Amino acid sequence: MGHDTDEQALHYPFTVPAALEPPAEWATLRRECPVARVTLPSGDAASLVTRYDDVKKVLADPRFNRPMPANEGARVSEDESGGVFNSDMAATIPQSGEGHLLWRRLLNRWFTVKRMNALRPEIEAMADRLVDEMVGHGQPADLKAAFAFPLPVWVICTMLGVPDSDRQDFARWSDALLSMTRYTQEEIGAAQAEFVAYMGGHVAAKRAEPGDDILSELITSTDAEGTAMPDGVLVATGMALLVAGHETTANMIAKMVAVLLADRSRWESLLADRALVRPAVEEALRTDVNAGFGMLRYLDEDFEVGGAVLPAGTTVVCSMAAANRDDAAFERAGEVDLARSPNPHLSFGAGAHSCLGQALARTELQVALDVLLRRLPGLRPAGPADGLRPVEGLLVGGLRELPVAW
Repeated sequence: MGHDTDEQALHYPFTVPAALEPPAEWATLRRECPVARVTLPSGDAASLVTRYDDVKKVLADPRFNRPMPANEGARVSEDESGGVFNSDMAATIPQSGEGHLLWRRLLNRWFTVKRMNALRPEIEAMADRLVDEMVGHGQPADLKAAFAFPLPVWVICTMLGVPDSDRQDFARWSDALLSMTRYTQEEIGAAQAEFVAYMGGHVAAKRAEPGDDILSELITSTDAEGTAMPDGVLVATGMALLVAGHETTANMIAKMVAVLLADRSRWESLLADRALVRPAVEEALRTDVNAGFGMLRYLDEDFEVGGAVLPAGTTVVCSMAAANRDDAAFERAGEVDLARSPNPHLSFGAGAHSCLGQALARTELQVALDVLLRRLPGLRPAGPADGLRPVEGLLVGGLRELPVAW
């Protein structure tokens, strides 16, 4: 099952029929072919899992890491580095064992719920300023460009101690590193070199003059043996946090608002009961149809999943977005239920590699929604829903713009 010849393999990722509609393939595969053979943009083959239990089982298994050039896993993109998942940047950060645990432990101190709650008033003040600016420029406005993008960029720049005036460069570098098909090998290589040079200079400056930011703390932290984090890892960590910290959350803020405005009763119910903000954020995460590529895992031993034994050497694509719509895991999985509880979605992954920044992402999404409800209760789409255009050619999914009026 799912091990057809490559001629029959599906091309992955699938295209969404409309910006807020799931690909038809998800339901078909969950029902008929839970382990499906797919061809990635690079032309390499992989196995796609789409059922909730199967995705969770693969992601939570501590034995498996991302495909790397060293383990000859499938490459996502056709360029030589194989995209950000297979890049030198990813390889520099310890991906398993004690090294990975230590790396996460050092970073986790910065991403605790307690620290996020302390940061909340600052995020709220910034969100208010962005609404002021957007309203000042008049309507209609592009909520993504005016609000959803600058908010998380400002937050992650503040946490890293880098000037958010450089955010246009960060956006360009991030897009290049997240490219599947949008940029050429030369463009990706140039962007990566610029980004490495920028972050290297930033690490050197923090080493000379530490501040109250993540990189300064990582520079001065040591492991149990008293070993400090090498510069290469510090640079890669700064780059990874910048890419992950703004691209995914910026897209998610816009997608969340689009889903809530697509049915006016959803927005009205949130206006009537602000206690729904937290579960509404979780439901927006769960029902996200345009979440991006999913997570890759490289099997270095045989593994049984979804009724199939996948041989060692297989690259598995875990579609968390497809799993989040599995009727076996969620009642009325295809419906948006703003009060859904519990909501054990897999949007942040599972196990040892689950998203480091999930407390930050949740905080940003909750604050963004709270501020928009308070400041712009009459918020509405400024164009037809079928006019929304999905982001294409990148590993992360999103909307290119979100026209709104108020």
